[in-house]
Amino acid sequence: MDGFHLPNAVLADRRLTDRKGAPETFDVAGYLDLLGAVRAEPPDPLYAPSYRRVRHEPVPGAHTVATSVRLVIGEGNYLLLDRDGWAPARALLDQVWFVSMRPETARARLVGHLAGGLSRTAVEEWVDRVDRANADLVNGTAHRADLRVELPELAEFAAR
Repeated sequence: MDGFHLPNAVLADRRLTDRKGAPETFDVAGYLDLLGAVRAEPPDPLYAPSYRRVRHEPVPGAHTVATSVRLVIGEGNYLLLDRDGWAPARALLDQVWFVSMRPETARARLVGHLAGGLSRTAVEEWVDRVDRANADLVNGTAHRADLRVELPELAEFAAR
């Protein structure tokens, strides 16, 4: 779903750069259009965007969805959200699994993931201010999922 981030210029115009990653900072209509097109089994390949962390920008048409594809596995925080234009997504999906982990593990992973070019203090501030609010919103949608999966701690997983 990261490929559906709105471009930075659009976020700046809408004064949303300080909330990038929140539900309203995505091209929801574009995401829903792609889901609908995949379900319609189109005669021609479809193209989906990607996201380049180096540029912190979406890249249109970076992935091809061939006509032979019969299973698409997507990932996204807002698939079960019933506001900000996201509600139709659920009807376009056969199943939605809600994957969660302990909040402190999620925070540590986010801090490590977002480190590119920012100070640790800046990343931690971003995670605590923006990503925590998004996580709280998303966690409130778990009851709508078909299946809930709790990820083990990495140490627990490695020991299995």
